[in-house]
Amino acid sequence: MVTLTAPENIATDVPAADGPATTTVDLDASTVRELNQGIHDAVDGQAWTVTNPGGKHSMAVGITADIKVTIEGHAGYYAAGMHQKGDVTITGNAGVGLAENIMSGRVHVKGDASQSAAATGHGGLVVIDGNAGARCGISMKGVDIVVGGNIGHMSAFMAQAGRLVVCGDAGDALGDSIYEARIYVKGTVASLGADCVEKPLQAEHLAELTELLAAAGRTDNPADFKRYGSARNLYHFHVDNSTSY
Repeated sequence: MVTLTAPENIATDVPAADGPATTTVDLDASTVRELNQGIHDAVDGQAWTVTNPGGKHSMAVGITADIKVTIEGHAGYYAAGMHQKGDVTITGNAGVGLAENIMSGRVHVKGDASQSAAATGHGGLVVIDGNAGARCGISMKGVDIVVGGNIGHMSAFMAQAGRLVVCGDAGDALGDSIYEARIYVKGTVASLGADCVEKPLQAEHLAELTELLAAAGRTDNPADFKRYGSARNLYHFHVDNSTSY
């Protein structure tokens, strides 16, 4: 059984047939603060289920243990933010700032995600089965993002490192002011941002794309994608490029 430091009435321990017990937290009866305190006190190997999330904000943030958290429904702003370990699954949609500043681990949304998904992410994997809104992966610093549908405008703005895979279409200004991140898009791109260009899809890129798609549970053909990255013209200020900044 799981021992909680949060008030006893916030969760019910359900013994699992094989593996650890699952702690169920009903957010109709408990607060998000109590939920987050419980998972902050959790230890590796535990499993948590959140029922009746009701689109509440800041659920399952700052996880530092190797635990599994399933949110059964929709999440509001900043779900799974500052994620460091473990696995968070959201069975519905997610609001603005999903997995912001993720460091490692995995966050999986089975529906759509709003703006700024995985912004400033340093590592880990973020999977969005549906569509993602504007500014997906802005200032990404090493996170991998796989989107099953489309992404909105200004995605991967100032993306420094990591990989963004889009199995649908991309909006305007994709990869604006990009550094060394790699972008793969299967569909069409409305327009490329400053200093972002299409690049050859070579064997090494097909290999890493195959791994990323498999990690996200997808069966798309890597050969159907195009690769985009930095033209490296804006790394250093030059007066001839002043209108592009």
